[in-house]
Formats: sequence, C-alpha cells, structure tokens
Amino acid sequence: MDIVELSRLQFAITALYHFIFIPLTLGLSILLGIMETVYVMTGKPIWRDMVKYWGVLFGINFAMGVATGVTMEFQFGTNWAYYSHYVGDVFGAPLAIEGLMAFFLEATFVGMFFFAWERLSKIQHLIATWALALGTNFSALWILIANGWMQFPVGAHFNVDTMRMEVSDFMAVLFNPVAQAKFVHTVSAGYVTGSVFVLAVSAYFLLRGRHVEFAKRSMTVAASFGIASALSVVVLGDESGYTAGVNQKMKIAAIEAMWNTEPAPASFTIFGLPDLTSHTTRYEVKIPWMLGLIATRSADTPVPGINQLVGLAHDRIKDGIIAYRALLAVRLNPRDPAPRQLLDAHVDNLGYALLLKRYRPDVENADESDIRQAAASTIPNVPVLFWSFRVMVACGFWFIALFGAGFWFSAKQQLDRYHWFLKAAVLSLPLPWVAGELGWIVAEYGRQPWAIEGVLPTALGVSSTAAGNVLLSLIGFAVFYSALLAADLYLLIKYIRLGPDKAPSQPLAAG
Repeated sequence: MDIVELSRLQFAITALYHFIFIPLTLGLSILLGIMETVYVMTGKPIWRDMVKYWGVLFGINFAMGVATGVTMEFQFGTNWAYYSHYVGDVFGAPLAIEGLMAFFLEATFVGMFFFAWERLSKIQHLIATWALALGTNFSALWILIANGWMQFPVGAHFNVDTMRMEVSDFMAVLFNPVAQAKFVHTVSAGYVTGSVFVLAVSAYFLLRGRHVEFAKRSMTVAASFGIASALSVVVLGDESGYTAGVNQKMKIAAIEAMWNTEPAPASFTIFGLPDLTSHTTRYEVKIPWMLGLIATRSADTPVPGINQLVGLAHDRIKDGIIAYRALLAVRLNPRDPAPRQLLDAHVDNLGYALLLKRYRPDVENADESDIRQAAASTIPNVPVLFWSFRVMVACGFWFIALFGAGFWFSAKQQLDRYHWFLKAAVLSLPLPWVAGELGWIVAEYGRQPWAIEGVLPTALGVSSTAAGNVLLSLIGFAVFYSALLAADLYLLIKYIRLGPDKAPSQPLAAG
C-alpha cells in the first residue's frame, strides 16, 4: 500500500472508531432531556433515577468520544498537509466554530449535569441538561457542514495568486443543502442509536425480572422517541438521496450499480450482483420508477448511468486541461490578462485535470489514453456501495418495526409479556452501529476519487512523508482505539449488569 492508501486507511479507521461513540452521545443526550423534563413535571423520584442512571452510561460514552475525536482533526495536518493548505481557508472555519461554540458548550454543561444536582434547582438543572443536548447537536452540525462542503463545494472559489480555495460566500457554505440534509439524517440516526440502546438494556432488565418499573418507563420513552426518529431517518434519507442525485450523480449510479442510463423514471434495484469486469449487474430484481422518483423527484428526468458519467468526466478532463495550461501561463506571467481570462472560463473543470496527476506529472501533455484512465478512475467501488446501502436500509426498516412493536406494547401495558420481543430488542443492540458505519462508507467511499468533489483528488491531498511513518501511526491508532473501545464496553457492560440501584451517579466514580 502506498502513502495515499495508508493515509486513507488511517483516517477511515479513526473516523469509524470515533463514530462508534458519537451516535449514542447524540441519542442519549436528547433522551436524558426528555426524562428529566418528565421528572420536573411529575416530581416522581423514579424519573430522576432514570436520568442519573442513563446519564452515567452517557458520560462513559461521551468521554470516549472526546478521546477519539481530538486526534482526528490533527490528521489533517499530519497526513493531509496539501489538503489543509489547498482548502484549509474553507474547511477550517466550520471546524474552528465547532470547537469554540459547540465543544466548549458541551464541556461546560456536562460538568453541570453530573455535579450540580444539589446546587441547582430542578428547572436550572433541566436547562443545563437541554443545553448539553444542544451542544452535542451543535457539534454535529458544524462537523457536517465541513463534511457537506467536501461533498458539494459551494461558496468558495480558486484564487490563482495564492493557489488555494478561498471562501467567497460563507452563508452558502453554512446553508449548503448537502450539509443540511446530512445533518438532519445523521442526528436522527443518532437518536435511533440512543433509543435502541435504552430499549435493549431495558429489555435485558425485564428478561431478568429486575428493575421492572424503571425498565418499563425507559422502554416507553425509547420506543416513543425511537419510532419518530426511525421514521425521520427514512424521510431525511430520501432528502439525502435527492441532493446526491443532483450533486453527486456518480455516487447514486454506483449505489444502484446502474451502468447505463435507463428511460425515465429509472427503476430501483433491490437485489443484484454487480460485475466490475463486464459492467453489468446480474440477477437484478427491480422496482419500476422508484429510483427516478427518489433521485430526481420527477417522472421524466433520467438518472445517468456509470458509463455515461465516465464519458462526461472524459469531456470535463479535456476541458480541465485547458484550464491547467492557462494556470501554468498565469504562473509564468502573472501580469498577462489573457491566460487569466482563459482560466476563469474553464476553472470549473480544473479539478478534473488534476485527476491526471495520478498517471503523469505533466498534465498539459496528457494524451487520450491518459484521459481515458483518469475518467475511468471516477468510478468508485460499486459492489461495496451497492451492498452497504442495502444493508443500511434494511436496518432502518427493522428499527421502524421494532419501535412500532415497542410503542404498541407500551400503550397496551404489555412490555414484559412478550419475551420474543424483549429478546429481539436485546439482539438488535449492535444494528444501529452497523447501519451508521455503513452509512459513512456510502457517503465517503462513494465520493472517491475525490477529497473535495470535483475540486481536489484524494491522491493529491496527502502529506509528503514516508509510508512507513503512516503505517506505524496506523498500527498505534488501531491498538489505542481498540483499547478505548474495550474499556468503553467493559464499563458499559459492568454498570448495565449492576443496574440503576448499584451503579454510581457520576461517570468519574464509574471509571
């Protein structure tokens, strides 16, 4: 593996490890706010006990999320130096705001949540709990604004004098439709994760005949909040599909293993076996019209296939070569206005010309063979995306069924009656993480070969360092993060087994 693949692998491992902790933090923070609101309204001590117990599990997970998240941002400087140089003026702003606005808000109110029960009134502590929940969601917002810009780079322009991307419209970056769709979809998935966690742990208590009233109330909150969140994930996932259909057509075509454009509206493939050699999908089972309606929200707009998109990339690369030649001319003679005008006319395709860097350093002299290779490189790994998406969607529909059953049994006051449901809830515990990780694989792996869609190829963003250094740090991160995950699981399992009557009321005591 070369420096590019090792750097990608290291970032993927650290990101996927980090996201093990984030969705549970998002989900539990809102559930804590709901439970404490009920406590303040009713004054019943059992609801305070619920907030404190689930709060300890939240605190353990929150600490691990902080520990795994800090190192991720440093990788932009250590492993992705040119990426940081080229787009740091745009990408760095949301990350800085996340640290100043959201992380400090979380850090302040997480302390108040755990250590100010006796120092604040009920209302004041409730405000602190909801402020903590708001902070976790704000943190996700700014991170996903940065990530959304990578998927759809709006509000920025290339400055030929600095050779960098610079912000031209921060409001466009902030209200990027891709970022907004990713935010609501991601946090809703986090709410599902928190709800499944509470549902599964409560089901475990009921199967053991322990803390019955505590578990029933917790399951009622989890099922009610969970069904709303699971339905939101489906609806908001549709919005993400639409924005990708507008801005990332190759990702949609790869997810569907749609090699050639179909007559509108395109059908959705439920099952198939994508073949990378023949560019066909064998044993297809399709639903007519469904993909066209999701990706275009119309019945007469075609969804382009992979082969047609490769042809479009071929044309954009040829146009980008014109921009690259003009850029070289500007660098040689900055005062000559002619090459600047030529560059401005073709700059939108400059990033496509940079795809040629993988095959030859002198892009301006690329021949037809080089262009065809570069165009073919715009196809991501189709089988990985095809199956990742379908397993993720299957998990989503399972969550709707699970929460729906839980909500029904709660309304009938029969939560502890059906052991098959309780066992299904316990066995479903890993599924939100499976779905979440697959979602990120679809989002990020589906963007390849781009670090910034249409602007900067991933292969150009890496640092100039030895592959051995990256391999060493990769092994170190894998070992360290695995140890953190093991510690997190150990503490969670330990205090789940102890139950709310024996577990400590503060995460420091739990550690």
